[in-house]
Amino acid sequence: MELGGLAIEGDVSAGVWVSSGRRRGEPGTVSALVPPVFEAYARVFHPAVRYVGDADVEVSWAEVAAHNGTVAHPHMQWQCVTGSWEYLGSDSQPPVWDDAPSEGHLPVAVAARLAAVLARHTGTPQDCVFGRWAGFGFDAAALEGVPQLLLRGGQDVVLVRGAVGDAVRNLAPEPHEQSANLWWPADRAWLVVTDIDLRTTYVGGTAGCIADVLTADGLEAAPAAPHDRVNADPINPSPAAV
Repeated sequence: MELGGLAIEGDVSAGVWVSSGRRRGEPGTVSALVPPVFEAYARVFHPAVRYVGDADVEVSWAEVAAHNGTVAHPHMQWQCVTGSWEYLGSDSQPPVWDDAPSEGHLPVAVAARLAAVLARHTGTPQDCVFGRWAGFGFDAAALEGVPQLLLRGGQDVVLVRGAVGDAVRNLAPEPHEQSANLWWPADRAWLVVTDIDLRTTYVGGTAGCIADVLTADGLEAAPAAPHDRVNADPINPSPAAV
């Protein structure tokens, strides 16, 4: 069986370091997603989208914050930046953005830019492991009995192998679209995690690697730390419940 044209791994032991490391992290923090074994960390924001004719234009969180009079900062949360829980769903703010940042999915264009940076910071760019959550409804039945890497919180993943550039692959059956939810090279030089409930992606790596992520063209990224809360905005007020 394959995901995105890559054969599913029958042996998930390559990911035990991730699962054991995440279990030691405090729930609700970066350390529960990316084990605290790296020199530095970054948070990559999934862009919102504005429709311009037939084109989809990426819109940064900073642009959305400026429109709403809120503050763009490393710990910002989408509902706090926009000022409404409704903007997590189908609502929009024309003419600034028409589609909210993707949840649990790293957009292809962003994945390609991130992979290009990370490829320079591993000695094994042709040997990477990709994990995709096994709980998506579109192929849950087909994955029954397939070996899975067990992760705390019921976020078990199926593993495949490829090159760094395969981060752009769609690991869901058509017409669905789903990126890997975590990926790392064989030398464990870095780790990328796109949690199924978040609209941002976290990366752990060397100081040099993360410095390059933070300054890469086409990536809206901010420094992060293992103790950061992944769902807390200490600056912008949380909107009233809908």
